Amino acid sequence: MNETFGKLLKEIRHEKNISQRELALSVGVDYSYISKIENDRLPPPAAETIIKIADSLKVPPEILLANSGKVSNDLKDVISNPEAIRFLNTVKQMNLSNAEWQSLQQQLKSLR
Repeated sequence: MNETFGKLLKEIRHEKNISQRELALSVGVDYSYISKIENDRLPPPAAETIIKIADSLKVPPEILLANSGKVSNDLKDVISNPEAIRFLNTVKQMNLSNAEWQSLQQQLKSLR
């Protein structure tokens, strides 16, 4: 993660040609809050707010969540399972590439 959350957010917002005020209104926060985040004067917001931001910018929430190091409450519930933690520790040790993660995801989907 080379880029700060704020810089990534600003970059995506500019690419989407959305002002800070428009984004703030869409998310339900003050525009100065968006400015402070983008300028790294505040840490990344809560996961649920990040998801709202991603929805407003029409980008996958995983992009912003991964950069922030945060997870949604739904995901917290899943990873509280001991088997889920064991699984994550196993894949961590494997040091998977993005292509391998995608392959693993497809294989998991085929199980259901």
